[in-house]
Amino acid sequence: MGKQRGSFYFTWGYNREWYTKSTIHFRNTTTDNYDFTFINAKAHDRPDLTDFYKITNLTVPQYDMNLGYFFDDKHDLGIELSWDHLKYIVTDNQVMHVQGQIRGHQIDKDTLVTPDFVHLQHTNGNNYLMINLVKRQKLWSSKHLQLSALGKVGGGPLISYTISTVLGNGQEGPFHYHGVVAAVSAGLKLDIFRYFFIQTDLQGAWADYTNTRLGADQQGLATHHFYSMQYKYLFGFNVPIGKL
Repeated sequence: MGKQRGSFYFTWGYNREWYTKSTIHFRNTTTDNYDFTFINAKAHDRPDLTDFYKITNLTVPQYDMNLGYFFDDKHDLGIELSWDHLKYIVTDNQVMHVQGQIRGHQIDKDTLVTPDFVHLQHTNGNNYLMINLVKRQKLWSSKHLQLSALGKVGGGPLISYTISTVLGNGQEGPFHYHGVVAAVSAGLKLDIFRYFFIQTDLQGAWADYTNTRLGADQQGLATHHFYSMQYKYLFGFNVPIGKL
């Protein structure tokens, strides 16, 4: 076997995340009559880690999956396809400023927003599908261990699934294109016996939802953008590629 050309890798893990407040615009002038905005809406995640270790429950929690390739060159660069399954829930029963019109009635005041008025969640989920450029910096190594710092930058589409109720009109799914996301991250990777590793990442992302459909007829539309901070804990394996 000659010089190693590079290595493929696969990672799997779980995450927690935190979200900034966002301004959410709701509009349907086709099959209903509303056009209003939530200002500074709070949102939270939902880990759902109960019994995650059971094979049938692996994809129930907030999880991360990556497939990548490191080039064996002096720059220590790689490319990666990542799927981050986050969950985003606008907190029910919060007071926020509501501005606009609802079925001919003007509104411009602080309002207690209950699920009977509006409920919005991207829980199946707030999915980031991204292509990332990866930079690795080796920090320390021994016979069977290697510690590296990782940096990533990437972006791609939001392929999400939204559950919502607006003025009593509920809608669930389907998966479709909702907008775009861009992210940067930094973390540490510990390679063990060359083929296995554990990894942690801290990722900051900007998500822009421009195509969230509402109502059973999907004639309503919600738009908003927000920033997320995601902490990931992962494990994986390497597949070195050599040449004769």
